[in-house]
Amino acid sequence: MAEPISKLFETWNQWLEREGMITSAAELHGMLTGLMASGQQVQQSDWLNVVADLAHEGQAFSAQMNERLETLGRKIREDLASAELNFQLLVPGDEELLSERLKALAEWTQCFLVGFGVNQQNLKAASNELREGIEDMAEIAKLSPEMEGDEEDERAFYEVSEYVRITAIMCFNELGQVANPTPPSSNTIH
Repeated sequence: MAEPISKLFETWNQWLEREGMITSAAELHGMLTGLMASGQQVQQSDWLNVVADLAHEGQAFSAQMNERLETLGRKIREDLASAELNFQLLVPGDEELLSERLKALAEWTQCFLVGFGVNQQNLKAASNELREGIEDMAEIAKLSPEMEGDEEDERAFYEVSEYVRITAIMCFNELGQVANPTPPSSNTIH
């Protein structure tokens, strides 16, 4: 991403507020990442309706927000697919209090699981490692933002956020790159 992640986080929060949404940038990014990691194709416009239902009480987004969401969805998918592991969580930067970053990480993870669950309700076909990662994410989503903020807590936060980031990439690599089948055309050829 061209601008620092903390600035992008701030910008998205402002855009969401202008749109009248109570969803945070972390929640929205987590939800979109969950959708993309579970196989949602960016080319299909119906995913915007799913996001509107989940994050905007079913209300349609403005044309400008639709465009921003489409761009963000493409960027998430591109970064998840990157061999260089470019994907980053959209959470506050290191300059913010650890409690704020931890709260955003828990929100991101909760919403990742929501988005992921839209396309992947059954993980029987998933690898044991992926199933374990999803179970761990469910526990991470419950983390309390109350931490001291000392060096040990900072290190623990980094390790947990890195685990979440890598698990999202693993989900995409295992499930997200499988193209969703396209519905059959209603036109009959005789």
